[in-house]
Amino acid sequence: MQDENNPKLRDRGKLKWQGFFMPEQVALLRRFNDEYYHFEKPEVDEYQLAEFDERINYAMEYHLPVKFTLWEAGRFSELIGRVHYVDPITSQLRVKSAEGFVRINLSDITAVEVVED
Repeated sequence: MQDENNPKLRDRGKLKWQGFFMPEQVALLRRFNDEYYHFEKPEVDEYQLAEFDERINYAMEYHLPVKFTLWEAGRFSELIGRVHYVDPITSQLRVKSAEGFVRINLSDITAVEVVED
């Protein structure tokens, strides 16, 4: 009978069952993952830009949070926050989110949705 508290018995546990990947395999898997989840930037036409502008102005007027869908380097991300300032010179929005103030390029926005409280 084996004693569980015996220090001479050291089992590696899950370590002995984990697979081993060579560095080349890891690099190929990462490259595949990056290529698989890479999306082309969608085209945003003038009507959508006008609709985004209306929604942002509405949210700024009534201090409502806005959910932005952003395209960054081939991937989509979402940001929720309140629009603090629109800078027409640099074409950026300053949004106060949970992380603090964030600058968003208008060219990176693919969707705008006003979150009603």
